[in-house]
Amino acid sequence: MNAGPVAELLPAGFARGRSRVSADYSGAAMSSPRSPERSARVGVLDTDSGFVQVLAKRLDATGLSYRVIAAPPSVDALVALRLAALIVDPAVLGPSAWMYLETVCSRLPHLGLIVCTAPAAVAQRVRGLRLGADDWVTKPCHPEEVVARLEAVVRRRALHDPRSGQSTVEAGGLAVRPDRFQAFAGEVSADLTRREFELIQLLAEREGQVLPREEIYERVWGYAMAHGDRSVDVFVRKLRQKLEKVSPDWRYIHTHFGIGYRFAPEPAVPAAPAPEEAFATVRASGALAV
Repeated sequence: MNAGPVAELLPAGFARGRSRVSADYSGAAMSSPRSPERSARVGVLDTDSGFVQVLAKRLDATGLSYRVIAAPPSVDALVALRLAALIVDPAVLGPSAWMYLETVCSRLPHLGLIVCTAPAAVAQRVRGLRLGADDWVTKPCHPEEVVARLEAVVRRRALHDPRSGQSTVEAGGLAVRPDRFQAFAGEVSADLTRREFELIQLLAEREGQVLPREEIYERVWGYAMAHGDRSVDVFVRKLRQKLEKVSPDWRYIHTHFGIGYRFAPEPAVPAAPAPEEAFATVRASGALAV
């Protein structure tokens, strides 16, 4: 993809990187293979000129291809950029920041997302991470740390890229499709978020094994779980609800109290009728007739 067609898709306010960056986007052949983070395309959505200038210098020094975005693009324009990761300050997005980020995470499930913003309350940071952000960095911050976190996110995303040859997992009435980043019951989508898909993919690939909460958190979220964090339990509950909605005849995720969760498709056991209902049924059959 050359720089011209991309430029036509960009809304007003997009800033261009240096000419070297444009050459990287044109797909020019590299003299030697690069690691996933070195060959990745990165977007920086921020209007803090001082921060952007310092970060851009560090990105130049590491050889990363990047694009500075001066105003929130439409999601379609963001798709056209084919980014591997996006560094974003939600302050640029205005009142609809969370809705925008949720839409971006849904439309671009392979996009690594790093929030880099001013000090925020714990509730805001937790909300952003649960919506799909891979990392959260508080300003002021050192550009070296931001780049290191960016590289780590790109590496983790590359491991989960369905183009790396991961195959569909079929279990019970469910098909877990890495190529579509989604789970299906027949042709019906479970409508999973990116994080929910990563969770079901991890569990399904380890079918029959009990995975501790700490391991699940580290594999899906990418860092160690804090003491008392209930994110895994919250996501498992939401995931169960979605799976049972599209595949009601099966139960997929089982709890091992005090340890974690196990993926093993089992037919749903019909709920036993209440005593009054059972008594009425027997009377109707005439078994209790005097």
